[in-house]
Amino acid sequence: MDSSIKYCSRCGNHVSFRIPPGETLCRHVCDQCQTVHYQNPKLIVGCIPDWQGSILLCRRAIEPRSGYWTLPAGFMENRETTSEGALRETFEETGAQVEIGPLFSLFNLAHLNQVHLFYRASLVAPVFGPTAESTEVLLFEEAHIPWEELAFASVRETLGRYFDDRRANRNTLHQIDLDPVQESRAKSLNSRATG
Repeated sequence: MDSSIKYCSRCGNHVSFRIPPGETLCRHVCDQCQTVHYQNPKLIVGCIPDWQGSILLCRRAIEPRSGYWTLPAGFMENRETTSEGALRETFEETGAQVEIGPLFSLFNLAHLNQVHLFYRASLVAPVFGPTAESTEVLLFEEAHIPWEELAFASVRETLGRYFDDRRANRNTLHQIDLDPVQESRAKSLNSRATG
């Protein structure tokens, strides 16, 4: 039994983990008011900020993966679109203003209950810097990307495909299913590179 929700946020009574009428999956259901408490995947939204061929990366100041490099991205908020979330996260993590382009990559991380979305983007100007969420913010040419210090497999895959597409002069939407082995391999590479 999944016990992550114990009390109903509507009436305060106990919830049970069971299949409600008309459903096929177990859900948290209030024993008193019968409210079904759905738990759904989280959306992580971000972008690939490009400035004259270099990519803006930030070194994380927060967990998970504090100290590692990443594309600016984070959890989407209610009442915003995915592109609005990518704009907001980019500014929060880098202080940079970007123009969001088309969606570039979509990653399903079913084992983490997450979906990662990265948009193509262009920096409006080379104005950026550390924030409360990032200790460093720098532009990197492809040859200088800190591949062994990237925080997440979705970031590594996005950057690799981005540079491949740029060399081939193509605009492809990439949809990838990442599994726990790929995630763990990325963390293992990071540990060897920094240990």
